Amino acid sequence: MWMKTVFWGLLLFMLVATTMAVGYGARSHNSGPWSWCDPATGYKVSALTGCRAMVKLQCVGSQVPEAVLRDCCQQLADINNEWCRCGDLSSMLRSVYQELGVREGKEVLPGCRKEVMKLTAASVPEVCKVPIPNPSGDGAGVCYWAAYPDV
Repeated sequence: MWMKTVFWGLLLFMLVATTMAVGYGARSHNSGPWSWCDPATGYKVSALTGCRAMVKLQCVGSQVPEAVLRDCCQQLADINNEWCRCGDLSSMLRSVYQELGVREGKEVLPGCRKEVMKLTAASVPEVCKVPIPNPSGDGAGVCYWAAYPDV
């Protein structure tokens, strides 16, 4: 008899807790500090025009003027939520690909392959010494998405 009571008590507790969590917006796909970076919630993604220029120049092996580097680093640092910095860099990179009509394995610019541009963009926080969350704790300031093929 007491097992039945415990079972129903736990079931009732789970039902109430789940209802409260949903009411407060706690959903598995939209929880954590990165959820504040979702444009659907009103977050404005930064265009990172300085970083766009820097990544293009670095990828083709050109010297990056100090002013371009400074602009990029300042634009990245101006993103108040450090959880949003890599997401904004990823959005910037996708817009470059779209602008240039890039497909998988193709050159983005003469002398610059897509994979190289991706790694260049992912390393911008390290180059700029701008902090980003790093769950691995290894001290690397490289955006996590650099390891995934679909970015």
